Amino acid sequence: MARSAVRVCAVAPGIDELGVGERADALSIGELYGEVGNALTTVFPRQRELWVRGEIQNLTEARSGHGYFDLVDPEGNHDRNTPVLKVNCWNSKWGPIKRSLAEEGIILEKGTVITLRGRLEFYAPRGQINLIAEEVDVTALLGRLAARRAELLRQLAAEGLLEANKAVPVAAVPLRVGLVGSPGTEGWRDFLSQLLGSGFAFDVLGVPTVVQGPEAARALASAIGALGRRDRQVIVVVRGGGSKADLGAFDTELVARAIAGSPVAVWTGIGHTGDESVADIVANRSHITPTECGRELALRVGLFWEGSVVGPAAWIARRASEVLGSAEHRDQVARGRLCATARHLLTLRAERLGAQADKVAHCAPRLVDDAGSAMALRAGRLVPLALGHVEQSAGRIGQWRRLLVAYDVDRQLERGYTLTMDTDGRALRSVAGIEPGTLLTTRFADGVARSVVDAINAGVEREEQEV
Repeated sequence: MARSAVRVCAVAPGIDELGVGERADALSIGELYGEVGNALTTVFPRQRELWVRGEIQNLTEARSGHGYFDLVDPEGNHDRNTPVLKVNCWNSKWGPIKRSLAEEGIILEKGTVITLRGRLEFYAPRGQINLIAEEVDVTALLGRLAARRAELLRQLAAEGLLEANKAVPVAAVPLRVGLVGSPGTEGWRDFLSQLLGSGFAFDVLGVPTVVQGPEAARALASAIGALGRRDRQVIVVVRGGGSKADLGAFDTELVARAIAGSPVAVWTGIGHTGDESVADIVANRSHITPTECGRELALRVGLFWEGSVVGPAAWIARRASEVLGSAEHRDQVARGRLCATARHLLTLRAERLGAQADKVAHCAPRLVDDAGSAMALRAGRLVPLALGHVEQSAGRIGQWRRLLVAYDVDRQLERGYTLTMDTDGRALRSVAGIEPGTLLTTRFADGVARSVVDAINAGVEREEQEV
């Protein structure tokens, strides 16, 4: 009889909760994150605030008014292994921060390097460390923006672009105008009102575009480039007044290079609250408001009108009266001479026409008789030739008819020949391709016979003939 085996296991305290084989020192997820949170709080207490500098990678604003963005090191490679810091800015702080940035003309966007003050917080549900932002260093941002603007101007100057559009000539009468701006705005209306009030026939081709916001720079550059390819004598970029943030697009490299590279002179009429924009510096001519820009354009056409049209027209009117009086006298003298000469020439022409008419009357009957004789001779030759060609053609047609009759299938069948065809109606000239059981149709002169192939003896007839 086999002996029963008994297995003895040591039972640790709490075996009912841990289960067989589990470690007693294992942490739950909540306990682990609790330890991480305690460690973070030890190094960075909640009341401790720190300054962090980074480059914005993503920025979103929730409907609740909170701001969320990711920061990376500005000097990093920005690949998938780049450390990312999640930043939360609650609406109580985000609203004032946005207003203060807007007052200084600063727009936060991807690529902007900012310095933030805040405190670290461990968010256990996602297992991530967040920076709760409290303040943005606006002074540092302003310094970087100013440095970037100065660097852009230095680069444009080094490339010779600051004076490029100023060297583009402007037509003396720039009536064909390309207009870049936002329709319905005060700046757009103010500019057009100056042109309409001038009384001159301006031909304005407008390209509607946004003039503020993250897409404004690209839209403005695209509009300037499009008008540069049209038949315009001057391009005008207008924008009413606004904050520095509203006018930020006019300090961008995209707009500056579009103006500098335009083959048409670009005038700006941008309502400024402070220093002139980079677009104003690069433009062919800048004005402090759209109204001033429109007035200057109308004045340029008006000066040309006064100096090159009205004045010369008055001088022409005076001279015309003098020239017309002198011309009238010369005309009367010339008219008398012309009448006398015309009468003399008409008399000579009448005499010559009479002599030529006599010659024609004398020669015409003889020419008509000669032409009739020539036609009768040609008609006599034409009839025999035509009959000969007809007889030759009739003979050739008879030969062709006899040849066709000789090759007619029905004639061959009447002579004793037969025509054997397969089921598709193809004539069979050899046993090649025929198999036993094939249905054949044989045509005779007096009917058709159908047969089935029983056997094929290739070459039998030839052998019998040889024998």
